[in-house]
Amino acid sequence: MAMPWIYAGRRWVATRDLQLLRYPEKSAVAQPVTAGCYLSVYWLTEGRHAEHLRWTVGINQRLNRDGRVHEGRTHVFTAFQDHAATVYRDGAAGPRDHHALDHPYAGLVVEVIDSESPEQREELLAWLRSRHLPGRLAGSPAAMVTVFRPTPLPADRMAYVKQVEGVGTRLTLLWFLERDPRECWEGYFTGLDTDVISAGPGHVEFVAPFIPTIRGTDHYVDRLR
Repeated sequence: MAMPWIYAGRRWVATRDLQLLRYPEKSAVAQPVTAGCYLSVYWLTEGRHAEHLRWTVGINQRLNRDGRVHEGRTHVFTAFQDHAATVYRDGAAGPRDHHALDHPYAGLVVEVIDSESPEQREELLAWLRSRHLPGRLAGSPAAMVTVFRPTPLPADRMAYVKQVEGVGTRLTLLWFLERDPRECWEGYFTGLDTDVISAGPGHVEFVAPFIPTIRGTDHYVDRLR
């Protein structure tokens, strides 16, 4: 949060019971699909992506030289992403997407959908905005869904972070929940993959629930494996 042009951020965790809710079993994002315990999400100031990218690469290279980077962790899904759309459950009521990381949401679901081509991705985005997401959000515990397009990482990124996959063909969706995902998973978040296969131009590669971490504590650490 001390990095320039980051104006909001929040860290999330998937305990073992949440990891076991993920699907599909064969995922292009995580192998196995249960890989990955923590998720950090940040909002960057519009128009400042390039400057932030240069700054963060530089500072991470310096921290690495100083021995302050934990290289034993695995980066499952690390990417900068451009905002493509936001769909709200309640229209103009409630927090906006730029408030989402400051609002005390009780859970987050990450969904990754791949298409076959850039042209098909635009069809997918249009279908999500106009048909799929409004229907799924109606009466659900999710207040909004934000949709993003991944962008490439720079060539001089840290060696332990793999290059972004799916640039041009992938969409990442963040579902912000007002309830713990364990309380509403069966009723609202199973079957997202079959919906896309049956009606939308794409295929779901990852659906994963998270809850917020408790800052400054090691709460949940004993529930990750």
